[in-house]
Amino acid sequence: MQDERLPPSPISDDELVQRALASGRGDLRAFDELVRRHQERISANCRYLTGSRDDAPDLTQEVFVKAYFGLRGFEGRAQFGTWLQRIKVNHCLNFMDRRKRERLEALDDVPAAASGPLTVQPEADGELQRQEHRRAIHAVLSEMNDTLRVPLIMCDMDELSYQEIAEALGIGLSAVKMRIKRGREEFRRRYEALQDVHAMAS
Repeated sequence: MQDERLPPSPISDDELVQRALASGRGDLRAFDELVRRHQERISANCRYLTGSRDDAPDLTQEVFVKAYFGLRGFEGRAQFGTWLQRIKVNHCLNFMDRRKRERLEALDDVPAAASGPLTVQPEADGELQRQEHRRAIHAVLSEMNDTLRVPLIMCDMDELSYQEIAEALGIGLSAVKMRIKRGREEFRRRYEALQDVHAMAS
């Protein structure tokens, strides 16, 4: 039986979008390839943005469902990956707002949250070191409050402009710049402290 999967040729995202739009009902090969290309990054960013590893798989799936049904509204002004990142950001922000409302409704007293780019290079090569590096990033981001973590991830991981971040969060440009600056400083401080703890324990 002939393998009907798309060949591993260098097809652009734009071409895959056009194929997905032109494909008949039930033919998801082109869109499945778009999912394969972008799923890992979307999943990681959902986890970092929300601080929830458990919710990240469902959020990732919901982002791609939204993208699939909104594909005809994709005008091609930006790259597909950028368009997808915006869907992810909005979906995660809505999720976080909903989660915050649910917590406020469920609790009488809500405890106060604990008060350079995220690409800190691992000191050694190898898959084990990369996994430890990713775990350290996740641990540090999980300790940061939403006010600093969210704009920091949108800037350094999603590569959105200050203006795009300001519009998504409903805050001014100066506030965005200040939060990203403070977020980078706090991330570096926490990351270095975590590395010192690991070094002392080893």
